Amino acid sequence: MAHVTDGVAHSAVRATRSSKRLWIGRTLTAIPILFLTLDAIIKLVKVAPVVEAFGRLGVPLSLASGIGTLALVCTAVYAVPRTAVLGAVLLTGYLGGAVATQVRAGSGAFEVIFPIIIAALVWGGLFLRDDRLRAFLPLRA
Repeated sequence: MAHVTDGVAHSAVRATRSSKRLWIGRTLTAIPILFLTLDAIIKLVKVAPVVEAFGRLGVPLSLASGIGTLALVCTAVYAVPRTAVLGAVLLTGYLGGAVATQVRAGSGAFEVIFPIIIAALVWGGLFLRDDRLRAFLPLRA
């Protein structure tokens, strides 16, 4: 009888861990979605800080709408659970371009590292909430 009880207890612990992991993953996923959506919108609206940043980075302001639309589409693909892995891949490319642009412009460490942090949140959140990704890329103890 104790064996069955132990099995039930272990199942409950696994379910609790799984639920906690899922909610942490959702939270980590929400952060880049919110940030990238806001970032895309301000590019589409072309607020003053965007105009200044594009000038400092040497990027023509005429590209702001296209870059904002690209960010919005990639973020939307990531936000949909069925297409989240594709969205993460697309956002990785988008954020890699941001890193390259910042490095080319000679920006400071924060401006270079911030897109990497966002990409880590994209993949970290997805890893925690997607069983298939964890099976494909298992962490080893």
